[in-house]
Amino acid sequence: MPRIAIFADIQNIYYTTRQAYGRSFDYRRFWQQIQHEGDIVHATAYAISSQDPGQQKFQQALKHIGFEVKLKPFIQRSDGSAKGDWDVGITLDLYEQATEVDKVILLSGDGDFDQLLERVKVRFGTETQVFGVPALTANSLIQSCDRFNEITENLLVGN
Repeated sequence: MPRIAIFADIQNIYYTTRQAYGRSFDYRRFWQQIQHEGDIVHATAYAISSQDPGQQKFQQALKHIGFEVKLKPFIQRSDGSAKGDWDVGITLDLYEQATEVDKVILLSGDGDFDQLLERVKVRFGTETQVFGVPALTANSLIQSCDRFNEITENLLVGN
C-alpha cells in the first residue's frame, strides 16, 4: 500500500468551503476516503491558536481523527489587520516528509504552494494531490499537482 502524508491548511479550507458552500469541510469523511488509497503515515493540520471553546473542540476532534495539530498564535497588528500564516511551516514539513512517503496530499487552494509541489514531484518522484474548492483554488496549484480533487458536497459536514 502506498504511504501517504497529509497536510491540511485549516484556515484556507475553512474559509473557502464557507465562501463557496456555506458549510464546513468534513475531515472525518476525508480521512475515511484517503484510508482506502493507502497507509496514512503522517497527517498534520495547521491552525491558529484560539481561546474559543468551539475551536478547541474542533482541534481535539482533528487529533481524535488522527491529525497532529500544529498551532500558531493569532497576531493582531496595530493597524487592525491580522496574521496567522502557516505557509512556511507547511512547506518545510511537506518537503521533509516527501522523501518518506509515496504520496503527499495538500488540503489548500493557496497558489503559493505550486512551486513546492513541482519541486517535490521532480526531485523526489513523490505523487502530489491537492484537495480544494474548485472556484477558489489557484490554477497554478491545480496545474502543479498530479491529481486535483474537488471539494464538493460529498466532503462537507451535514451531507
